Amino acid sequence: MKKLSARRRHPLAVLVVLVLALAATGGLYAAFAPADEAQAETSAQSLAIEEGATLYQVGCSSCHGRGGEGGSDGPSLVGVGPAAVHFQVGTGRMPMAQPSQQADEKPRVYTQAEIEQLAAYIGSLGPGPAIPEASAYDPAEGDAARGGELFRTNCSQCHNFTGQGGALTHGKFAPDLGDVDPIYIYEAMLTGPQNMPSFPDTVLPEQAKRDIIAWLDAVNTSESPNPGGLTLGGFGPVSEGLFAWTIGIGVLVSLTVWIGARSAKARKS
Repeated sequence: MKKLSARRRHPLAVLVVLVLALAATGGLYAAFAPADEAQAETSAQSLAIEEGATLYQVGCSSCHGRGGEGGSDGPSLVGVGPAAVHFQVGTGRMPMAQPSQQADEKPRVYTQAEIEQLAAYIGSLGPGPAIPEASAYDPAEGDAARGGELFRTNCSQCHNFTGQGGALTHGKFAPDLGDVDPIYIYEAMLTGPQNMPSFPDTVLPEQAKRDIIAWLDAVNTSESPNPGGLTLGGFGPVSEGLFAWTIGIGVLVSLTVWIGARSAKARKS
């Protein structure tokens, strides 16, 4: 008993017990883990990356380089992540028909399966934002009121108060967000395409992004009431004030001139 107690007090006793516990845990996992399912998932991922690499070489490498390193006609894709590919290719912005100031949305070229394969390949080049789960961008799970505050603080400078878009410098523009699929809005905030700044979860948490999506869904839905009448583009008080000055005061000035002319004519007669 004295020998056993002395061994228990040995400085390496805790380390030996820890090693034995880890070995036992690893052995049990190896014995009972669903190896077939893990191997199947690995095989499917490898196949998706292989298919994506083939698609990339045909449709993307001429601008972005053979290995995604970038070139004179396109930036590097190493580390942009699957979410950036899913957004750019899913909205038809890529591949571009020809170089221009800004890649505009158009009918997409690839099928959904091909887009996922391209995303898997680009994701294999370096770590980056993953394609979000459906729960991350579900408008029903967001707070539209808080989303409106966040949108006006972070987004309205370019997209205006209700996300209807606006002009930028050098021939560029912020697109209308009214009919954009929520997953693409989330991915745009996550990855920051083109002129847009990125809002990773460290800057704008997942719930905040979901709130913004809920706000856009609330203000742009066809059932959303507009008690003020015409939206005037949703630009807010600037456009409304300009409308009042150019149309309202213009009508008043015209009416004043007409009344003055009628009065002068009446005095002459």
